[in-house]
Amino acid sequence: MPKSVKKTSTRAAQRSTSSSARHRAVAKSTRLKPATKRSPAGKARAHKATKITKGKAKAKAVIRKPAKKVTAVRKKAAPARAAAKRTLAKRPVRTKAPLVLKRPAPPTPPPQLTHDEAAALKAFEAAHKEFSRGHFAEARSLFRSLVEKYSSVSEVTARARTYLAVAESRLKTDYALPRDADSLYVRGVIELNRGEYVAAQELFERALRREPEAAHIHYGLAATRARLGAIDTALKSLERAFNLQPNLRIRAQRDQDLNPLRSDPEFEELLFATRE
Repeated sequence: MPKSVKKTSTRAAQRSTSSSARHRAVAKSTRLKPATKRSPAGKARAHKATKITKGKAKAKAVIRKPAKKVTAVRKKAAPARAAAKRTLAKRPVRTKAPLVLKRPAPPTPPPQLTHDEAAALKAFEAAHKEFSRGHFAEARSLFRSLVEKYSSVSEVTARARTYLAVAESRLKTDYALPRDADSLYVRGVIELNRGEYVAAQELFERALRREPEAAHIHYGLAATRARLGAIDTALKSLERAFNLQPNLRIRAQRDQDLNPLRSDPEFEELLFATRE
């Protein structure tokens, strides 16, 4: 029995030695040669190169895909374009018509007036002329005759009635006015200061009828006409006032009512005529 045990142990030992020898031979055959060590910079460059090449490959793949789609869409749209070109070629070419400039229509002549309308207008102009002069009594009689005679001309008679009412109201106030020249002058100065230049002009004219040689009334009338813009008549009234009373030139140099006359050279001649 002990002999058999020794034999088995020696066989197992032989087997283990043979297996270890085999492993050593395989390890020698499979052992690689030592590779050259790379620097960290070289490794980073290698990684970057691989990354760039991968990125370029992806970009090429991305760019190429839409190109295929575009070509496919163009191939599909090509028959439709060809058909559209054919239909356009078949259509007749429209030529633009030449522009024709239309001449403007001649103005329509105004309607001709009848005999009554022309006579009514002429009578209205005569009555309005007396009204603008301040001759309200004459204007009232003319407007009355116009309304009675040409009642068929409604537009003219309507305006005549308006002026007739104004003339009658002014005549009623005239009866209440004072009769003497000094009182009319005072009323005229009041209206001038209030800005009622038309009323002031009428009052000064009435005062001059009572007293034609009153220099202060001529001066007030000149100031009123200057405010109304009647430059020529204002200069005539002012000249008359200076001739009657030369001392009024001193007053005229600072009078604001005469400002519209200061740009006229004749006004300067009237002011400094005494220095000659």
